[in-house]
Amino acid sequence: MVTWLDMGTDAPRVALIDATCDGLDEAALRTRARDLGAAVGADAVSRSYCHPYALVGCHTDQVGIDIERFVACDERFARSICTPAEVARTDSAGDRDVVSLWSGKEALAKALGDAVDYDPRRLESPVGWPDGVCGAWRTAALPVPDGYCGWVCWRAIKRTPSPNRA
Repeated sequence: MVTWLDMGTDAPRVALIDATCDGLDEAALRTRARDLGAAVGADAVSRSYCHPYALVGCHTDQVGIDIERFVACDERFARSICTPAEVARTDSAGDRDVVSLWSGKEALAKALGDAVDYDPRRLESPVGWPDGVCGAWRTAALPVPDGYCGWVCWRAIKRTPSPNRA
């Protein structure tokens, strides 16, 4: 089942896919998300999977999306994903906060380009952005099922292509 989440104007279109409604295994869920992203015809599409759920974000400019299951996180994991400023905040944070911080970073890294190109210890999580804004970038927590968290990040100001030089 595909549910389009209400993100408001000028925000990406975001779909939540629930594999349990249609009995989809992980491979079929991934196929459904890829097909949905292609069918929308957006300039930019981002997908994230955490079976039995997937998120698909579609936008006119850069977009990144992530969904994670809340799990127990040890201190070593938290330190491996945090900037020095975030380390101090996560010392007293619970597992849900650490997973949410990670999910926000994943969404931002995807929006910036290839997520594997970014060291999470050098990328500040958008979870702490005042009012979900940082320059041309926006972020929002997504209304996903209990036990999960989801984030979307997008570039709000469409870049204009530079003129061709002869």
